[in-house]
Amino acid sequence: MKSVYLKMLPAVMLACFLMTGCAQTISTDAAKDTQSAVKEATKESVKIKGPVYKGKVVGKSNKAKQISIQVGKGDKAETIMVGFDDNTKGVEHAAKGHGAIIACEIRDGKPFATVIKPKLAKMPPGVTILTPEDVKALIESDTKFMLIDSRPGGRYAASHLPGAVSIPVCEMQELLQNLPKDRDKLLVFYCGGPT
Repeated sequence: MKSVYLKMLPAVMLACFLMTGCAQTISTDAAKDTQSAVKEATKESVKIKGPVYKGKVVGKSNKAKQISIQVGKGDKAETIMVGFDDNTKGVEHAAKGHGAIIACEIRDGKPFATVIKPKLAKMPPGVTILTPEDVKALIESDTKFMLIDSRPGGRYAASHLPGAVSIPVCEMQELLQNLPKDRDKLLVFYCGGPT
């Protein structure tokens, strides 16, 4: 019975994130416990039979049923071609320019994707996750902070929180000059879902 719950844990967590967005309060210890449980559940629910590639998707051909993913950094970076079919889980996460984790099996001597998951950014040390209620309290208390909408520009243009500045994640490096020079100023980022 316990393994059934562990197998369902990733789906339940994803549903929670999708319903509430990416702003949730979670303690560091609870986050570590959750990550461990997800890793264990994933190991049990997905039987990995071959290599796992983590990196940036540089191309996907639905016609050829191929994904190219760049793994490694600098001089050690290489592009790997991975096949997929209609039974591959999570093909929607193989979007060009996005990070992905591709679990493979070997077919005819070549890697073939069985499961594709998004490669999400890790929270750096010193970052606190806020709930929508926390942000509302900041606004109501007249606390000085900068509110940053990290969604794509089109979503910002369609609608955004009052006072928010658009600095999309995909353009973050180019737009760093828009951040305040005062490194002690509180920055609050928000997005449209789990990242």
